[in-house]
Amino acid sequence: MTSTDTPEAYLAGIGTFLPGDPVDNATLSKVLGVNQDWVEAFIGTKTRHFAKDLSTGEVQWSLADLCARAADLAVEDSGIDPAEIEFIVMGTATPDTLMPATVNHVADQLGLNQLPTYQLQSGCAGAVQALDLAHSFVTSGRYRTGLVLGGDVCSKHLDVHMDFSAVPPSELVNFVLFGDGAGAAVLSAEPGARRIAVRRVLNRLTGLGRAPGQVIEWFGIADRDSDKQAAKEDYKAIEESVPVMAVEILWELLGELDWSAEDLDFLLPPQLSGRMTKRIFEQLGVPGAQEVSCVAETGNNGNALPFVQLERLAGRIAPGQRALGVAVESSKWIKGGFALEMV
Repeated sequence: MTSTDTPEAYLAGIGTFLPGDPVDNATLSKVLGVNQDWVEAFIGTKTRHFAKDLSTGEVQWSLADLCARAADLAVEDSGIDPAEIEFIVMGTATPDTLMPATVNHVADQLGLNQLPTYQLQSGCAGAVQALDLAHSFVTSGRYRTGLVLGGDVCSKHLDVHMDFSAVPPSELVNFVLFGDGAGAAVLSAEPGARRIAVRRVLNRLTGLGRAPGQVIEWFGIADRDSDKQAAKEDYKAIEESVPVMAVEILWELLGELDWSAEDLDFLLPPQLSGRMTKRIFEQLGVPGAQEVSCVAETGNNGNALPFVQLERLAGRIAPGQRALGVAVESSKWIKGGFALEMV
């Protein structure tokens, strides 16, 4: 607690889990029948992980499996007794089922019961939304310790037996851009060994009147044979809008905290793709801050990304140093971000 006895929230433990061995561009290009040079030049991502076997299409991990693995690692990293966890909040765009909520399957795997659970349906900003809700729970004094989860299994939309020559570019790009994974963090009112304080969380819808930049359809029993495209991206709109929104998020957070750009030691930029992330980091214009990125090695695994970044940050940040994370969701244009300080 601070001198004013206002509750604070700390990242007490962090864990991530990426399924299987990394899949490189050469392997993926053979499966999809696309040019490897195109993948490397247009996307800039070297490897990604999938929850299914690309040679057979067999599903090997569910989203609940991935999140439970990540949660176990986060709890172990925090050193707390799992019985101390008072709530679970999860962000995902790809739940295993509509009902039951995947977060409840995760709780079951963790052996947790008699606690509130929340699942937020969102894309790349879902992890930040989950952190925002958990942060408000802890800083309000309602709870002292909770578990924040984020993960996606994007490969559920990848049918390795389909004819990819007939797939439109706006859908094909998803198969080379995305991967699977999960992350978790224990949020606590106590600093713990990590001593990383969450100073601020930004979570704001800004898409009023704007067309979505990304759409993922849900097919029910009545329309499962629809010829609608299952997933599509307006990549040009994303390329134009995300860098601008990232800069806005950076300066909004700095302004709310009365921090200057020179106060930042680390910057966690949006993780769209290897190429886009590099461009956005340069455009953010904080040369004194070290970049913490992962997407070139992990693929865009959605709500797992901020946790992979946090795990990498935790091994580098020192007492007194500050970090700022930026997340943008293009589905309906959501600004997300968070500010951290090691005390």
